[in-house]
Amino acid sequence: MNENDDASRGKLAAGVVPLQNLTRGHVSVAKVLQAWYVVARSEELVNKPIAVTVWDIPMVLFRGAGGQPAALLDRCPHRNVPLSRGEVVGVELQCGYHGWRFGTEGDCRFVPSRVPTEADVRARRVPSFPIREQDGFLWVYATPDVTPTVEPYRFRMLGVPGYDHVVSVVTAESTLHAATENALDVPHTAFLHKGLFRSASRGVTITAIVRRGRDRVEAEYVGEPRPPGLVARLLSPSGGNVSHFDRFVLPSIAEVEYRIGDENHLLVATAMTPVSDFVTRLWAVVSFRLRVPHAVVKRALKPLAMQIFQQDAVMLKAQTDVVKRFGGEQFASTEIDVLGKHIWRLLRAAERGEVLPDDAPEERIDLVV
Repeated sequence: MNENDDASRGKLAAGVVPLQNLTRGHVSVAKVLQAWYVVARSEELVNKPIAVTVWDIPMVLFRGAGGQPAALLDRCPHRNVPLSRGEVVGVELQCGYHGWRFGTEGDCRFVPSRVPTEADVRARRVPSFPIREQDGFLWVYATPDVTPTVEPYRFRMLGVPGYDHVVSVVTAESTLHAATENALDVPHTAFLHKGLFRSASRGVTITAIVRRGRDRVEAEYVGEPRPPGLVARLLSPSGGNVSHFDRFVLPSIAEVEYRIGDENHLLVATAMTPVSDFVTRLWAVVSFRLRVPHAVVKRALKPLAMQIFQQDAVMLKAQTDVVKRFGGEQFASTEIDVLGKHIWRLLRAAERGEVLPDDAPEERIDLVV
């Protein structure tokens, strides 16, 4: 036994816990690769290739015949340069280094000064990712060279008569799990977003009814009057009782839905895209139908929404910095952390290729707001 051992024993005896024992070295990252993620707005992909990243996988997007989008691994098989540094020639993506050209399925179509054979096409192929264009977004399936058995999420209020929409994009230095839980977390809004959405507790008890299915979990909040704060007053100046649902849908969708009376309806649907373990991009579509003039709301809603998102982003970065500094997470949760544990279970099951049973009993949780 040396002096260091004696010192460690002395600290433990005195109740001082070594720093490395304060965390378990665990980080809540579940990589669900057999899934669709938003990577760009349709309007971003025009005449030039663009580079995107999902789960640290570099991809290049471009448009082929008829303007159809394509997604390839962003690496030329010839000399390992990014294909996103090239250009679109006709309906093919041309590498900017030696001019090799690739089709939308990743097959090598042309090598300058050489006529490729069928064997060349197969040997020099680039992995291709399934891609869909819908609702003005480009979705990529994070596993290459497969035929997906499911289709991407639909922003369900887009195109519905009587609704207007605001689209925002922000990037958070956060895990997918933390960003999603934050988007669906009620208690933090009275503190981080005080004055914008909620305020200090009014002493009102509401009940969260939690229902979990195979690919989602939902919390219905019962008994809540209209929250104080600028956003709530904008949505319903005359007040009223709130119908409030928070939902998580695999692999990365957060929905926050409010109805106040028969005429006021707000749905914030956010598609989370994990760029890497600790970087998540949030694509939010705010859909609303209100009694107040939509033009007024639309002008005010986007800056307010961006202010709320930016407050979340600052706090999520601080959380991530602490997790990295301590070498892992340590949670002290309570029952009012309503959806976090369910989101994690769904993500972990999906990462393993498992499906959770849909017969989980309802949970009822009281919160004071």
